[in-house]
Amino acid sequence: MGEEGPPSLEYIQAKDLFPHKELIKEEESLQVPFTVLQGEGVEYLGHASDAIIAISNYRLHIKFKDSVINVPLRMMESVESRDMFQLHIVCKDSKVVRCHFSTFKQCQEWLKRLSRAIARPTKLEDLFAFAYHAWCLGVCADEEDQHAHLCRPGDHVKYRFEMELARMGFDLQNVWRVSDINNSYKLCTSYPQKLLVPVWITDKELENVASFRSWKRIPVVVYRHLRNGAVIARCSQPEISWWGWRNADDEYLVTSIAKACALNPGQRLAGGTPQSGLSDGNEACDAGFDSSLTACSSVENSATPQKLLILDARSYTAAVANRAKGGGCECEEYYPNCEVVFMGMANIHSIRNSFQYLRAVCSQMPDPSNWLSALESTKWLQHLSIMLKAAVLVSNAVDREGRPVLVHCSDGWDRTPQIVALAKILLDPYYRTMEGFQVLVESDWLDFGHKFGDRCGHQEKAEDQNEQCPVFLQWLDSVHQLLKQFPCLFEFNEAFLIKLVQHTYSCLYGTFLGNSPCERELHNIAKRTCSVWSLLRAGNKNFHNLLYMPANEQVSKIPICARLAGEKNSHAV
Repeated sequence: MGEEGPPSLEYIQAKDLFPHKELIKEEESLQVPFTVLQGEGVEYLGHASDAIIAISNYRLHIKFKDSVINVPLRMMESVESRDMFQLHIVCKDSKVVRCHFSTFKQCQEWLKRLSRAIARPTKLEDLFAFAYHAWCLGVCADEEDQHAHLCRPGDHVKYRFEMELARMGFDLQNVWRVSDINNSYKLCTSYPQKLLVPVWITDKELENVASFRSWKRIPVVVYRHLRNGAVIARCSQPEISWWGWRNADDEYLVTSIAKACALNPGQRLAGGTPQSGLSDGNEACDAGFDSSLTACSSVENSATPQKLLILDARSYTAAVANRAKGGGCECEEYYPNCEVVFMGMANIHSIRNSFQYLRAVCSQMPDPSNWLSALESTKWLQHLSIMLKAAVLVSNAVDREGRPVLVHCSDGWDRTPQIVALAKILLDPYYRTMEGFQVLVESDWLDFGHKFGDRCGHQEKAEDQNEQCPVFLQWLDSVHQLLKQFPCLFEFNEAFLIKLVQHTYSCLYGTFLGNSPCERELHNIAKRTCSVWSLLRAGNKNFHNLLYMPANEQVSKIPICARLAGEKNSHAV
């Protein structure tokens, strides 16, 4: 037998798995009016009224005489024909795009093409992020250019859990421990694999608690205040149902979190010196802000645990109604030294409706006589206000009163990360840097299972529109509110947030694909797609806030309010 050559599959380049389709032109003389990305192939090219229109496997591009519109396909929520000759495109980030054609037939043809292009993917690999990454690797291997850095975030993201534990000063020898009970996601598929709990809580007890919490999302600690040792924990609702079930291990875990805070007091309480960057170094409290957006206050050092605040993002009525579905809320009689507060935040269905009303109001010609009433009727700003109020309540409890806080809603992956992440921004200046903000998004949103795939509408084979909701966009809007009111305390600027919104939906990067860390690991997304943080990195001057003062500058204490963001929509890729 002759020598056999190596298996042919070894010689197939990654980009060959994502070949381009043949370009269909309406006229041979037409040229693609933009520079394509790696892996991007233009599929249709033609004329609209006074414009050139193109559809690629990534975007819709419309080039007018004096302007250009770029819209990623996955950014589009719907497309329809209006007035016979007009395409009306509604985008998930609130933009509305209109394109006119000369004939009805031409309009219908482009409607069919665009409808096919934005259809839900049959498999995850149909999303452009995979083709983009494969072609980038091919270019990197062949031409040794600068695409390699697109594939990985920095070490501050990769080793975020360990670095955060050290930065926040957890006593992992005597008070806290990192449990490996969720290794390989065997306890909870929507939680990270490493969970922080009091050292005396056993894995067996955690298993019992998981059986009592919705989706097995047990109470775990995600933040510690350096000056007083108070922590923020998160979880899902308890499953008490109409029968009023109790779980002794759950009650023990919740009260143990408060006890652990007393055993691991902050540096100021223990007589130490606060770390640089988290305090202005003054022992006396100031009337204004020091290193955080909340006022500081001393808490007496005591072995007696502070009263733990359980913040339920729902209204009391909604929490009680969940008992009919097997859920519910904590009863203060069963959780000693705990206080339960309800915030009344709306569910995803109300937020989705509010955003749709807001988009409709903003896309119409404004009528000065009823603009404010129309805006108020959307209730968007009211929802933002409640979120801000909840975050302030958490930050005040931790910073001013030295109280530990446990936050949850129903499932713990929508309203819970909104409150927790916003409170951490208020409390800790690190999260107001570009690096810290990346860690915050990865830790509180991605690691703890916010369902980006369902909420953003790009999950494969998912046709349930009721699962879509701009939860993350709403949270970014609340961050934008803080950025506008405290412009010197954020390292990143408005363009940073706008670009983050765009690429939450664009599917150019793989950062926000999938519904959970388990799902992303199952599909090996981190190694098969590029990271959005390679674009939004700290060294990118386009996203740096020129007013930022990294020192612990004090600002006047002003009320937190909400206002509508200006229409600064960028059409850049």
